[in-house]
Amino acid sequence: MAAGAVPTSFTGLKSNENVLGFTKSMNFVRVSDLQRVKFRRTKVSVIRNAIPDQETIELQPASEGSPLLVPRQKYCESIYKTVRRQTCTVMVGNVALGSEHPIRIQTMTTTDTKDVAATVEQVMKIADAGADIVRITVQGKKEADACFEIKNTLVQKNYNIPLVADIHFAPSVALRVAECFDKIRVNPGNFADRRAQFEQLEYTEDDYQKELEHIEEVFTPLVEKCKKYGRAMRIGTNHGSLSDRIMSYYGDSPRGMVESAFEFARICRKLDFHNFVFSMKASNPVVMVQAYRLLVAEMYVQGWDYPLHLGVTEAGEGEDGRMKSAIGIGTLLQDGLGDTIRVSLTEAPEEEIDPCRRLANLGTRAAALQQGVAPFEEKHRRYFDFQRRSGELPAQKEGDEVDYRGVLHRDGSVLMSVSLNQLKTPELLYRSLAAKLVVGMPFKDLATVDSILLRELPPLDDIDSRLALKRLVDISMGVIAPLSEQLTKPLPNAMVLVTLKELSGGAHKLLPEGTRLVVSVRGDESQDELEILKSSDVTMILHNLPYTEEKIGRVQAARRLFEYLSENSLNFPVIHHIQFPSNTHRDDLVIGAGTNAGALLVDGLGDGLLLEAPVKDFDFLRNTSFNLLQGCRMRNTKTEYVSCPSCGRTLFDLQEISAQIREKTSHLPGVSIAIMGCIVNGPGEMADADFGYVGGAPGKIDLYVGKTVVKRAIEMEHATDALIQLIKDNDRWVDPPTEE
Repeated sequence: MAAGAVPTSFTGLKSNENVLGFTKSMNFVRVSDLQRVKFRRTKVSVIRNAIPDQETIELQPASEGSPLLVPRQKYCESIYKTVRRQTCTVMVGNVALGSEHPIRIQTMTTTDTKDVAATVEQVMKIADAGADIVRITVQGKKEADACFEIKNTLVQKNYNIPLVADIHFAPSVALRVAECFDKIRVNPGNFADRRAQFEQLEYTEDDYQKELEHIEEVFTPLVEKCKKYGRAMRIGTNHGSLSDRIMSYYGDSPRGMVESAFEFARICRKLDFHNFVFSMKASNPVVMVQAYRLLVAEMYVQGWDYPLHLGVTEAGEGEDGRMKSAIGIGTLLQDGLGDTIRVSLTEAPEEEIDPCRRLANLGTRAAALQQGVAPFEEKHRRYFDFQRRSGELPAQKEGDEVDYRGVLHRDGSVLMSVSLNQLKTPELLYRSLAAKLVVGMPFKDLATVDSILLRELPPLDDIDSRLALKRLVDISMGVIAPLSEQLTKPLPNAMVLVTLKELSGGAHKLLPEGTRLVVSVRGDESQDELEILKSSDVTMILHNLPYTEEKIGRVQAARRLFEYLSENSLNFPVIHHIQFPSNTHRDDLVIGAGTNAGALLVDGLGDGLLLEAPVKDFDFLRNTSFNLLQGCRMRNTKTEYVSCPSCGRTLFDLQEISAQIREKTSHLPGVSIAIMGCIVNGPGEMADADFGYVGGAPGKIDLYVGKTVVKRAIEMEHATDALIQLIKDNDRWVDPPTEE
C-alpha cells in the first residue's frame, strides 16, 4: 500500500490490517515510520506503509473548510482518458465479473418470491432479454425455501443464469439461501444493525469496538458458508439505510457509506474470502458518484482491487429514470469505473435491460478507444465534495439597449437551436420555448428556454420573423447568431457566435462596439490557441466537441478546458453544446447527454446545456435538457420523484400508483415526493424527499414528511388524496395551471 500524508490539524487516521482508514480520533494508531515533513507551507505527518515503491499520497479536506478528509491521490486510472480500472475476477455462478470481462448487465424480479411459477417465468423473460444476472428478494424462510424450487426449475428448463439473493435484516435467511443461489447481496446498514431510527448516538471507543465485534459474530457464518459453496457476495451500501451507529460517527454521507461497507469487507478479508464486489447506491446521482469515487480512492490506498456494481437506486421511470441513471452510472463509466450495472426503473424488469446495454456499450467503447485528451495536470476540480464553479452571469453595461441579464439562469441554463421555419409561426415557437403567452405576447416562465441559437438569420425584409425575434429579445431571451450571418444580415442586439480562430483573426471587430460574443471551444486546443480568451470580453463559452470524434473524449476535453479557465481566473459561463447525429435513438440521446454533460455537471462544471439533434422533437430536447439539470441537482423546474423499481417486497402496484401520483402532483416544482413499495430503504432513501408514500402493509399506506411517519395504515384507495392533503397542510400545494 502507498504512503499517506495528512496535515496535523486535520481529522486523524486509524489503521486496520496495516492499512489506512478514516476515523474521528485525533491520535495516530499503530502506524509505522511516522515522520514530519513540510507540505504546502504546513507541517504534515507522513505515514509510510508496508508495500514499497508506491508514491506518497496526500490526504486533504475535500474543499476549503470541508470536514470531509479525502485522499488526494487518484480515484480512477486516468483523469485525461478513459482507462478501465483493473480489478480481480469475481465468479457469480458461471459469469465472471471484473476488468478482464465485459460489463455485465443485471436486473431484479418484481414477483412474489413465494410464487415459484411467476418468478421462474419472469427470470426466463429477463434472461431472454439479455441479462447476465438476476436478483431476487428473499425476505423470510418461506421465500428462502421457494428459492430452491426456483433454481431447480430454471435448471430443468436449461436456464443457468446466475441468481442473487437480496437480503435485508435476515442473517438466518441468507445462510439458508446461500445453499442454492449463486450470490448473496448484503446491506451493511441493516444486516447486523437494527433499523435506523435516525438518532444521534454517542459512542466510546469501547462501545464502537463492541458493535464491530457483534457484526463480525453475525456476519462470519455467512462468509464461511459462501466460501464452502463457492458463492459470491455483494457488499451493497445504500445511502438510505445507513445504521444509526455509522451516521452518528461519520454522518449521513458518502464517507459513512464507504466505512459501512469496509467494516464488512475487512471481515471477509480476515477470513480470506475475496469473491465479493462493492456497491454504493443512492437516489441522488451526485451523492452516488461521490460515494463510489471515495470508495475507489480508499481501495487504491489500501491496495484492494474488488469489482464495482453500479446503480442509482429509486431512479424512477421513463426518461427521468434513464437520465438519473445515465448521470450516475455514465459518469463513473467515463472514468473507467464499473464492472456490472443495473438501471433501476419503475417499469417491468425486462425494460431495464435495453438502457443497461446502451450504457454498457457506451462505457465499453470509451475504454476500448481510451477516449481522452493529451495529459494535463488537474488542480481545481473537487471530485469528492460537490462545489459548483459558477460562471459570471452577464451584467448590464453602459449603452446596452436591452436587458442581457436573463440570457442565462443562475441555477443552470437551457439553450435551444431554432430554425427559420419555426419563426414563421411565432405563437407555436413561443409555446415550444415554454414561454407564457398573454394576448399572443411571450413572457418568461419557470421553465422557459433562456437563449436560442439561430444558425441562419431571416432576410432583412422578413419583417414578421424579425419581429418574432425582437419580442424574444425584449423578454431578455438571448438570440445567438454566427458571425457570418450577423455581418451580412445584422439582427439588433443579437449575441454573436465565433470560433477561437475567428476570435484570434479579429473578424469580430467589424461588429458594432459592445456586441456580446459567444465563443465555441472544443477543449482540446493548444495553450497558445486558448490564450486569446485572456484578452477577450466573452459573454459565454459553448463547449462543442463534434460527437463523431472517435478518440477525443468530450468529458476529458471539458475538464481540460475548465482547468485552463480556473488556472487563469477566467470566470466565463460554459454551456455544454452537444450535437447528436440525425439517426440517434431517443434513449441514446438521453443516455449520451446524461453521461457526457452530467459527468461534468455533477462536479459543478458547467452553467447549462444546448442539445441539438436533427429531426428530433423540439419539446423532447427541451424537456431532456431541463431533466438533466434537475437530475444534477441544479435547476428545479418540476416535481422531483424518488420512486423505487419494485421487487418481491412491494406491497402495491408501483407502476400504477406512481402514474396516478404523478398525474396529480407533477405541477409542483421544488417539491420532492418519494414513492416506496416497502420500508426497507424507506425513511433513509427519502432523506432528500419532502413527502413519502410508503407501503406499510398489504393494502395500507404510510405517509411521511421527511423521515418522519405522520399517518399510518391509510387505505390504498384514499392514500393519494391523503398525500395531496398532506402537501396542502404543509403549505406546499398550488393548484394546477389552467390551460389557455
